[in-house]
Amino acid sequence: MELLSACNPTEPRRQGSGLLVDARWVGPHGIARFSSAVLTRLPDHVRLTSGPRPLSLLDPIWLSYQLAARRPSVFFSPGFNPPAICRVPLVITIHDLAHIQLPCFSTYARKFYYQFLVRPASNRARRVITVSEYSRREILRWTGLPESSVTNVGNGVDSTFHPEGRCYDPAFPYILHVGSAKPHKNLGRLFDAFAQIDDPRLHLILTAAKALEWTPRLSEKRIEKRVHFVGPVSEEELPALYRGAIALVFPSLMEGFGLPPLEAMACGTPVVASRSAAIPEVVGDAALLVDPLDAGDIRQGIERVIEDTALRAAMRQSGLARARLFSWDAVAAKVNRVIQEAA
Repeated sequence: MELLSACNPTEPRRQGSGLLVDARWVGPHGIARFSSAVLTRLPDHVRLTSGPRPLSLLDPIWLSYQLAARRPSVFFSPGFNPPAICRVPLVITIHDLAHIQLPCFSTYARKFYYQFLVRPASNRARRVITVSEYSRREILRWTGLPESSVTNVGNGVDSTFHPEGRCYDPAFPYILHVGSAKPHKNLGRLFDAFAQIDDPRLHLILTAAKALEWTPRLSEKRIEKRVHFVGPVSEEELPALYRGAIALVFPSLMEGFGLPPLEAMACGTPVVASRSAAIPEVVGDAALLVDPLDAGDIRQGIERVIEDTALRAAMRQSGLARARLFSWDAVAAKVNRVIQEAA
């Protein structure tokens, strides 16, 4: 079945036809990247671009009103924010369950939101989309849904990430961490591992914003002058940062997918990554996997990549091959197929 709509996403909506999508997921995070990449590749549809912030208290009510007024053939959200009431076919995306599985995120408000909004919506949705087999298994276990109700569509790598082009050159060798400073990113053990490396020339660059809480720890370990928080980097500048790094180090404790390792590989940069959650599934044999709970193991992984030029060359080639397996066009095609089935 083909979803048809004569409407352009920027034109006024005609009632009672076509695909309606929630395009309000924007920001420096994986859901926004997924949303942008997929929605630009979907066939004709109408976008919700205004309204309350997704996950706000008003959002489920506002979405319910929009669906009742517009009566689309299907409603698709690239995030996990469901309407309170939905009488049209619904497809939602749950990227992971970190908000209720990790103590650092699992507040009473989030537990309530998942228990009384996300789980019921998952059970009444025509299909739940996710981005890895790891997340798919966790969602099936949490919801009790049948296997056929949850589909893994994966993630992709944008064409801006490739090995040719400018390399960032800060006049010192560096390893790189791309991501936030949230607790599950495991920066504390990364700093411990970095401090154990006996190479005063080596620096660590992070795209997280600097938090004052790290200052005493970095000073105590005498690495404060070699650790640089550059803050969020634009997608145009990020490839150069990847290309200039000796390696990307990604010791995260929990990821529903983990885009930075794949982006680094697409730029020809070796990856030292955590052996947890969905990360091994994503990187395959192309990364050096370490125990994220062991700073010594993280250090050894970094040192192997730094010291072994032959290993770096081999990882570069295997990483490039691995990254080529992940395409946003393929992801969008899978999403579109699920939406058509839901209709």
